[in-house]
Amino acid sequence: MNRLCHRKLPHHDPKCSRRRLLCALHGASRKRRAQDGASRLLRAGERCQQLLDEKMRNLPLRYIQVDEMHGYVQVRQKNLDPTRHAEVTQGEQYVFIAIDSETKLIPSFIVGKRNGANAYWLMKDLESRLAHRVQLTTDGFRPYADAVDATFGTNVDFAMLVKVYSGDEVGRERYSPSEIVEARPIPVMGSPKPQRISTSHVERQNLTVRMHLRRFTRLTNAFSKKLSNMKAALAIHFAHYNFCRIHQTLRVTPAMAAGLTDSVWNLDALLR
Repeated sequence: MNRLCHRKLPHHDPKCSRRRLLCALHGASRKRRAQDGASRLLRAGERCQQLLDEKMRNLPLRYIQVDEMHGYVQVRQKNLDPTRHAEVTQGEQYVFIAIDSETKLIPSFIVGKRNGANAYWLMKDLESRLAHRVQLTTDGFRPYADAVDATFGTNVDFAMLVKVYSGDEVGRERYSPSEIVEARPIPVMGSPKPQRISTSHVERQNLTVRMHLRRFTRLTNAFSKKLSNMKAALAIHFAHYNFCRIHQTLRVTPAMAAGLTDSVWNLDALLR
């Protein structure tokens, strides 16, 4: 358990509130403070979501990558019982993430089931935040093709990177995917540059999320108990990632690289 949760600070001390928020964000708050921590998490998540909605507008981005990562709410998918659980808001949930490969900015994300409807809503939200035509690369999830056509129309250079797996279930480790034997770049619309057809940066962002949010750690029972908590934690994470966290390669925050701000934000500025 995070030791920050146990330090005895005065309740009026701003450091106390910030540290309790971080504990709630990582799912490490004390049991007797769980309700208060969840309430603080939701309020902070709402503020961060509003901030992202306001700032992520008219973005001068050029190369966008999209992928999904999965997590769970309340119960693992294999244990989901339709008579006891809400199939839409519980069980396996996916985070659809869009990232700019140059500035590493996260302009848009959405949480929900891995289906055509959520692929459409991600693309609709992403399209509304861009200043001009971009090159877009997604994985091989087929509903993306219809979603891009319905939202961007012809005003996009779109390609899919379809990965082919070996399917060798005998030679692989139990919890690892089959070996990738081929990655096929497939131009779908416009004139995407072949050298820019990649999902490497968004896949690395998936790892960043899992490393920073305990609720997405694999092979644990630390997953979110409510979908609203998962959404709030992700909003805080992406707001902090965009505005507060200096990218090791860029030496500035993604928001600074994209021209949205000229300074590194602290947590107080983020939640003000």
